[in-house]
Amino acid sequence: MSEVKNVEGKEKEDWMQQKWRPAMGWMYMGVCVCDFVIFPVLWSLHQAVNHGQVANQWQPLTLNGAGLFHMAMGAVLGIAAYGRTQEKMAGAAGGNGSTAPNIPSFTPPNTSSFGATSTPTPSFGGSAAPAFMPAPPPSFGSKPTGPGPTSFPEL
Repeated sequence: MSEVKNVEGKEKEDWMQQKWRPAMGWMYMGVCVCDFVIFPVLWSLHQAVNHGQVANQWQPLTLNGAGLFHMAMGAVLGIAAYGRTQEKMAGAAGGNGSTAPNIPSFTPPNTSSFGATSTPTPSFGGSAAPAFMPAPPPSFGSKPTGPGPTSFPEL
């Protein structure tokens, strides 16, 4: 079986591999339209024609089981949209094949009360390692320094 290549020299994806996300969206939309619009109208018409009155209300099939179908479809479509967004961002960032773009980050200078400072460190793809180790906190056996009440006034 010969592989079909597109203009860029990459393998051409199968139509199902390309279109499964939109197909899932259209399928979910079709199910919702049928279950919440078309079937209730047909159910009411069926009752009116056969019994002369509408006695029972339509119970949506997809809401049985606490709406698990809608939660599952929301998860599938949400993850699919997130994955497609990551693919597009990776393609726009250079097409290196990774799922996350390599965006430089900036670490601001440290202005701690211990007096140690560091210079801004640009890094790629994550946070930078600290350039210093802060002083350890004071031990619990030491007395506090500075002004403060030594006794409380009586009320």
